[in-house]
Amino acid sequence: MFSFLKRKKQKNDRKIQELNNQNQTNKTLPNLIEKSLSKNLEVIKQKTGNSSDIVIRQLKICHNSKMKIAILYVKGMVDNQSVNDFVIESIINNQNLSEKLKPQDVLEVLTEDVVAVGGIKVVNDWEKLFTALMSGETITLIDGLSKGICASTQGGQRRSVQESTTNVSIRGSKEAFNESIETNTAMVRRIINNTDLWVESINIGKMTKTEVSIMYINGIAKNEIIEEVRKRLKGISIDGILESGYIEQLIEDQTNTTFPTIHHTERPDSVAGNLLEGKIAIFVNGTPFVLLVPALFIDFFQSVEDYYERFDISTAIRFLRTVIFLISLVGPAIYIAATTFHQEMIPTELAIIIAAQRESVPFPAFIEALIMEITFEILREASIRMPKAMGSTISIVGALVIGQAAIQAGIVSPGMVIVVSLTAIASFATPSYAVAITARLVRFIFMVGAATFGFYGIILVFILLIVHLCSLRSFGVPYMSPLAPFIREEAGDTIFRRPIWAYKKRPRLISGQNRVSQGENQKPQPPGTRVMKNTTNMEKGDQNES
Repeated sequence: MFSFLKRKKQKNDRKIQELNNQNQTNKTLPNLIEKSLSKNLEVIKQKTGNSSDIVIRQLKICHNSKMKIAILYVKGMVDNQSVNDFVIESIINNQNLSEKLKPQDVLEVLTEDVVAVGGIKVVNDWEKLFTALMSGETITLIDGLSKGICASTQGGQRRSVQESTTNVSIRGSKEAFNESIETNTAMVRRIINNTDLWVESINIGKMTKTEVSIMYINGIAKNEIIEEVRKRLKGISIDGILESGYIEQLIEDQTNTTFPTIHHTERPDSVAGNLLEGKIAIFVNGTPFVLLVPALFIDFFQSVEDYYERFDISTAIRFLRTVIFLISLVGPAIYIAATTFHQEMIPTELAIIIAAQRESVPFPAFIEALIMEITFEILREASIRMPKAMGSTISIVGALVIGQAAIQAGIVSPGMVIVVSLTAIASFATPSYAVAITARLVRFIFMVGAATFGFYGIILVFILLIVHLCSLRSFGVPYMSPLAPFIREEAGDTIFRRPIWAYKKRPRLISGQNRVSQGENQKPQPPGTRVMKNTTNMEKGDQNES
């Protein structure tokens, strides 16, 4: 026993000594690049642990020269053809490099004449050099010069532009974002071809140094919201950012709510449409999901193809989505309240059928609904985590077999299976996955209220829900606007959708000074009306001349 404790203590002492040595090593590393190439390479090997994926290629500037240069890059993060053709071969075959040049002259020749790639910059400290190296840039160090050249040669294997899998639409663009932030911002620029589309980038994460960019239209986005986004992003201090969900959770206004206060999408046309309204997009490198702020509650029930269809069709679909959301929210609760407290509200024939079905069920309606809801949540989660070839099979077969077996065993009634199944389908029909998850959670609160006080409990929970939604903010903007506070001129783009020619101004609480979105008299007119107007104008002109 004592020998075991002694060995454990010795092991802990060794770990502490190694950590101290490592910290001491990190402290002794110089901040500025040295002139000696060999010392610089030693620093790089020491800092990176002599990693095998970091390529170090040493060259002479010419055959007769003793001056050496070193080219460094990370395998898999650079475009190998660009490095070989425009960096290494350009240095080897260039005639302007000779043994008579000084290190400073070599730097000027390399940056101005030799290296034939874009994004050339000169750095003189280690932090910027390592950041560029780990970002996929190629570094060139010159012996006798305390500076390094960074060339933009990012590349490697990346996923190509494909169709969206979460924001599917029948009409509209089929392109979706991928994991490259450069590709994502370029896709939006192809839609909004304007110099007022501004992009600001920062690196977040002590270890990952993830590139995060904010995009907005200057003059349309409100300056106060832009400044608030900058402030919140710069205030993040974390080891790493692996997905935009990290940013979403660190910059949201309130954390004590299940409702999303930041919208995310992977469609470029959706981002472009929100930018034109005055919103701000947040791009995170390594994820196809782009954040949009500020977000309103009504935004999560709208689809990008609503604006591609006629306004009457879009209005009917939006109204249907609202009904679907209410069904997914209170469907089981209404069944529990009606069968437990308010049987007189059910038609007599239907009440007799429900009573006959529940005669052999040993549980009350609340427990019955709870069992079915938990079962469906298990099937839903299993179908998501299983491989695609098996996920749909498990969800269909599991639902049929378990539902039929539960009815035959007398655990649940057929009516409850129908209600819970309809509720589950309604949750899938909600356009936003984040709101659908929220409805699945809040549904249990409505079930508890219905099991306690019946319809009075449902109304009480609904009132508390409305009060909670009205108290939320998204970057200072009321979450329920333009419904609460009610803004009449903007209420036409909520549950109902106005025609495109009626959108004359941008949202008042989101956009800046430039609120006019289109010219006057954009309503389509029949050709006969247009001819009559032209004739009237010509007659007025003739009278004025006479």
